[in-house]
Amino acid sequence: MNSSINAGGSAGEFLRVTDLHAFYGESHILHGVDFEVRRGEVVTLLGRNGAGRTTTLKSIMGMVGRRTGSIMLNGNETIAMATHRIAHLGVGYCPEERGIFSSLSTEENLMLPPVVRSGGMSVAELYEMFPNLSERRTSQGTRLSGGEQQMLAVARILRTGAQLLLLDEISEGLAPVIVQALARMIQLLKQKGYTIIMVEQNFRFAAPLADRFYVMEHGRMVQGFAANELSSKMGMLHEYLGI
Repeated sequence: MNSSINAGGSAGEFLRVTDLHAFYGESHILHGVDFEVRRGEVVTLLGRNGAGRTTTLKSIMGMVGRRTGSIMLNGNETIAMATHRIAHLGVGYCPEERGIFSSLSTEENLMLPPVVRSGGMSVAELYEMFPNLSERRTSQGTRLSGGEQQMLAVARILRTGAQLLLLDEISEGLAPVIVQALARMIQLLKQKGYTIIMVEQNFRFAAPLADRFYVMEHGRMVQGFAANELSSKMGMLHEYLGI
């Protein structure tokens, strides 16, 4: 792993992952992943499909078959915790498939997850942030556009009280105008003090939003750098990602 990955010390550290291995059955997916996330920052995991980025998010959330190593979340070791206990520590996962219940209305979908800790946004605050959802509050999930479903998926976890948001490919397949709206949403959430880890194929979407980047390959972290180093890292990113 590149020695610059954890540069910057532990000031404001919210999450520290050390020697993380993850398995689905007999398949060994993550091979000693190390990285940190500081409170209130946006971190983007970059890599080709199959590099282990989604498995990293699921491992933080406790949603893989087996994990070893250490995942320190706000001073709590979570490697042996069940998913619901990790959620109660303030972690929310927004999966790539969104998980909208088609037979329920927008508002019923929004109210479905339990509030697991204080500090979550109220329904009124969420409708203010996502006016489209307010207009479609009585519409069935199947009648929402892809962009509206993505907004609903994010809004659900904001209501639970989560402070660390794990966002998996939220811009995938969406029209440019919706992607721009999601970028504004992330900027607003950052202003509100949320900590965000994004897995994102759309580099043009992720690049202006992230404070730091980690590059994954074959289940390992191979590079880590701050946003102000991005221009000097483009050659390396082209090598790893084809950007």
